[in-house]
Amino acid sequence: MKSSRPFTGTITALVTPFKNGAVAYDDLRALVNFQIKSGIDGIVSVGTTGESPTLDHEEHLDVIRATIEVARGRTPVIAGTGSNSTKEAIHLTKESDRAGADAMLVVAPYYNKPTQQGIFEYFCAVADATDKPIILYSIPGRCGVEISVGVIEKLRARYRHVAWVKEAGGSVDRVDQILQACGDSVTVLSGDDSLTLPFMSVGAKGVISVASNLYPKETGRMVRLALAGDYAKARALHRKLYPMFKAIFIEANPVPIKAALARAGHIASDEVRSPLCPLLEASRSTLFGVLDTLAAKK
Repeated sequence: MKSSRPFTGTITALVTPFKNGAVAYDDLRALVNFQIKSGIDGIVSVGTTGESPTLDHEEHLDVIRATIEVARGRTPVIAGTGSNSTKEAIHLTKESDRAGADAMLVVAPYYNKPTQQGIFEYFCAVADATDKPIILYSIPGRCGVEISVGVIEKLRARYRHVAWVKEAGGSVDRVDQILQACGDSVTVLSGDDSLTLPFMSVGAKGVISVASNLYPKETGRMVRLALAGDYAKARALHRKLYPMFKAIFIEANPVPIKAALARAGHIASDEVRSPLCPLLEASRSTLFGVLDTLAAKK
């Protein structure tokens, strides 16, 4: 395993900014620098928040390469390389490895609804394609299947570099099940901002966050407090941020967070790619109201 990075703390699932249908690389570079200056613990490039389903293969890899180039080793860059095609996932993983990604975030194969044996074989094929760390990404709400605890155990036993799980199934009990089965040999990261603190209370070590696109310092502070065992202060910050954690998912991710980033001036446009569409006006009003209330509390 080449990387000794811990991949804990607050890792931002970065948006991919667009302008007139194309990737807005100037905005992307600015976002990466903003994250690093804010003390983020890592960046995921072209995960779901980065609109991986609607980037073509070359765009997908170009965004990863650009993110790595701007980061210049100042923070880990984790490439989103999962797919519902094993062949495509292997290709994206190999190319991201060549580009210098520190790790890969590999989602369970979506839409196909494979058996757990099929999921195991998929992850084995990807793990055989790189010796960089692999973060397993279980999000049954989007994929239609979850990565079973048994599959996580088998993968961990077989591969030294498969030692992280992004858990987005919405269950604290599931986090506990993973850690009961695997102990400290697996690092669990929350995949839901609003559940970061509950997950950390049973042993998760951080979050792959959408909220930290906009609030990297505040989200990072909450996680650091929890990691230090100061749950009273972490809980107070969680409660302050919680309305925002929920509001940024008022519609499908990343539509709301892009609207918020554009409003804050971090990106020039809140453009998303079809079949996503701009935030509905009612949702926009609700989201911005929550953000204004949060800003007033600073």
